[in-house]
Amino acid sequence: MKQTYNPDTLPAPGGFSHVAVSSRAKTVYISGQVAYDTSGTVVGEGDLSAQTTQVYTNIENALKACGATWDDVIKTTLFVCDLNLDKAMIIRDARASFLADEGRPASTMVGVQSLARPELLLEVEAIAMLD
Repeated sequence: MKQTYNPDTLPAPGGFSHVAVSSRAKTVYISGQVAYDTSGTVVGEGDLSAQTTQVYTNIENALKACGATWDDVIKTTLFVCDLNLDKAMIIRDARASFLADEGRPASTMVGVQSLARPELLLEVEAIAMLD
């Protein structure tokens, strides 16, 4: 079971929960996912929204492979090339269809200089908890 908290003593979050607590025993760690399709081709070159959708689709597929869903995710870490507020909002909008309005995972977004390939704009890791 996952519970999320947004204490009044912290600023209102935008698209994530400040705290996620799980009482489950099995932990699933999903490696950083980038905007590759199943053939290894980068999807949405130069398009952060398209890349975000592909990244979150890849995470969803990884979750399904081990019997998990987005409801089981307790933490995500996002690495964004040349992060700024506009890019953060594009990512937030694109990932909204994957995450429920309530019970969103705890999340950290970090600006980075580059990723493994210059056409990659975003990489996301996820941690999920299962029974």
